[in-house]
Parts: sequence; C-alpha cells; structure tokens
Amino acid sequence: MHVVNNFLAKLLVAGVTATAAIGQDGRPATLPAKVVVALKPDKNPDAMLAEKRVLESFLGKTLQRPVEVIIPLAAAAIIEGLANGTVDLSYLSASDMVRARDRGIADVLLAGEIDGQTSYLSYWVALREKPYASVADLRGRPVAFSSRTSTSGFVIPLWHLRQQGLIPEGSGPEAFFGRGHVWYGTGYVSAIERVLSGDAEAAAVSYYVLDGEQHLSPAQRARLKRIASQGPVPTHVIAVRAALGPEARDTLRQALTKLNEPVHQALRDRLFTSKLVTVDASAHLDPLRAALELAQTVR
Repeated sequence: MHVVNNFLAKLLVAGVTATAAIGQDGRPATLPAKVVVALKPDKNPDAMLAEKRVLESFLGKTLQRPVEVIIPLAAAAIIEGLANGTVDLSYLSASDMVRARDRGIADVLLAGEIDGQTSYLSYWVALREKPYASVADLRGRPVAFSSRTSTSGFVIPLWHLRQQGLIPEGSGPEAFFGRGHVWYGTGYVSAIERVLSGDAEAAAVSYYVLDGEQHLSPAQRARLKRIASQGPVPTHVIAVRAALGPEARDTLRQALTKLNEPVHQALRDRLFTSKLVTVDASAHLDPLRAALELAQTVR
C-alpha cells in the first residue's frame, strides 16, 4: 500500500495541467457549484483514500470548482445519491448502471475500453495449492461472491453456472455449492480475503483483480490462481445523474477523457482500470439483461 500511496502522491505533487472545459457558446459550461463523485469500495481503503484525494485535485482543477469524491459502503447508497441529487457522477458496474438507467436516474457518460473491447472476463480464483481445475470441482464447497450486485463477481458467474447446467431452474447457487456455503462480500477484495483466510475455497471476481496490480499486493496474487473464467462482462461505466443537462454532461465528459492523455494515463488506470470511451448505452448494457433477471431471482 505504501507503493501505491507514493505513486499517487507523486502525481498530486506534479499537479495536473488540464484547463476548464468550455461549452459550445465559448463560456464555461453549466455545472453544479460542487461536483460530487462516488466510487465503489472495491479496493484497499488506504489506496482508495489516496485515489480520492488525487481525483478531487484533478477534477477540481479541470472543472475550476470544488469536487468531492465519496466512497459509500454499498452500491445502493450510490444509486440513491444519483436519485436524490447528492451524487453527480459515479463509477458503476454494468449491473448497477442497468438498475439506475431503468429507474431513469442516471445515464452512461463513458465506459471502459480494454484492449479495444468494452467487455472483459470474470474469474473464479482459488489458492494456488488447491486441486481445483474447473468450477465443477467446487460442488459442495464454500465460495465467496464479490457482492450481490457485482456483474463480474456474481451476475455473470451465476449465469455461467446456469448455462453449464450446474444450477437447475428455480434454484440459486446453494443448490450447487451447498447450504450455508455461499457468502456475499462488499467488493472484490473482501471476496479474495475469504479465500486467503481459508474461509472460502474460491471467489468470483473480475479478471483484473488477479491479473492487475490495483487491488492486491504481489504477495497476495502469488498465492492465487485462476480456476475458471466466464464472460463477456460489459465494462464498468461512468454514470452521470440524469438531471444534468447536455452541456454539463459534455463538460464532464471532456474533463474525464483528459485522463486518456499520456501524461494522465497512470492515474486513469489506478482509478478506472482502462481507457474511457463513449458508447451506445443500450448496446453496452442490454446483453446483460438475461443474466440480471436470473440474479434478481436469487435471495
């Protein structure tokens, strides 16, 4: 965590050179007096605190107004913030975005692009010394899902289990893993910690939790292996509060896509994992709906 904090501190000291976005009429575009951004708690708290400070600095200088970054404990709080006007922007999973969009409280501003694709893979991860070679080997074993709303950490893995015939119609994951053997976390790290502690035999998470460097230490990753993958998973999105008009949205989009510039890419990848691009919201989200409908039947 010391390395992450030092990295972000250097970015903050170096400062950012972005300028305020300008509307089509040549004047500063209309925005709230203070812009509130919500991030999901999917990393180590120390790392997220450092990222919060740097993102506040970057967007504050870019938008030329105060920016507050908050880290609610659950996605539900972010959704309600978008609904009641206390959150303007948020980094959401595709599943959370579908729910927010269906309620008419938020729209897709930008989506992640990984190696030219706006989708990625979900992994089942276990300790390296465990004998598991596929998800079928986990029958009757305790497992951890990232959360009940996580796209890659629950929705897509559950759908994959159904597609493989491991969970029958009308049943949930306990039909395969066993009663009392299914645990839901508050993010990727919480699920992985269950595996590392021996409380779960495997965890469902995004591929980048194991393959990337943002969520786990090198020592933690060295203890883990992938035993199965499933997907595709629509990438996370930047959601914008529906009540904000086109001019404000354009301003926010311009500010955030400045993170794609080479000088800011390291910060972008720490915060949002990948390049930020404009997408057609329906094309991005609609393929997820069948899997979401299944997940919503599980209680």
